Amino acid sequence: MVNQYSRTELLIGTEGMDKLRKSSVMVFGAGGVGSHCIEALARSGVGTLIIIDNDTISLTNINRQSIAYHSTIGWPKTEVMAERIRDIDPSIRVKTYETFVLPENLTDILDGEEQIDYIIDAIDTVSAKIALAEETRKRGIRLISSMGTGNKLHPELFEIDDLSRTSVCPLCRVMRRELKQRGILHLKVLYSREKPIDISGRETGEDPGVRRSVPGSISFVPPVAGLLIAGQVIRELSGAE
Repeated sequence: MVNQYSRTELLIGTEGMDKLRKSSVMVFGAGGVGSHCIEALARSGVGTLIIIDNDTISLTNINRQSIAYHSTIGWPKTEVMAERIRDIDPSIRVKTYETFVLPENLTDILDGEEQIDYIIDAIDTVSAKIALAEETRKRGIRLISSMGTGNKLHPELFEIDDLSRTSVCPLCRVMRRELKQRGILHLKVLYSREKPIDISGRETGEDPGVRRSVPGSISFVPPVAGLLIAGQVIRELSGAE
């Protein structure tokens, strides 16, 4: 019988589709990388999606995030993402946490779920990335972490590899150092060998008075990263590798 996943089933088979239907994926971050990743997971038939993000959609999100439109400005990202998933497939179980992830509350989030087959880290905060790596290692949960996509123009240079084999990426360098101190030598990551563009001295005018730097981004870079991560997760969960 024809259904919305008929074309997917041609590639991964009935058993693969069944595995996806029974899978639960937790995604931290519904921004440029996360929103496109989550949408691809939903369109592939993953049965349960758990989304964590505390942010609301802003004007400057429109250039790269799948849930960002003028009509959704000011709405919580988790809420808009959940509604989008339900429109794609009403049978997908969606659970959201509208919270800022900290090492202190990560345990509570993970303990609140009965089943987590895969975790995707699409957040910017280094402390949260480190905490995720530590917790998933303790719990034996598969994790893939997105390294920096800001200040880049060449998505064809993205690749998925072990953190220990990465180069060029400044965030990877920090993560290698911090995780090594914690006895973690391996982590699956998406990263780029592209040297980040120097945007020092350039400003968008947003967040006046805030001293942290705002990275540049563009419509076609974060989405590619999100889709590559989704593809990796879907292949692993369905057994289609």
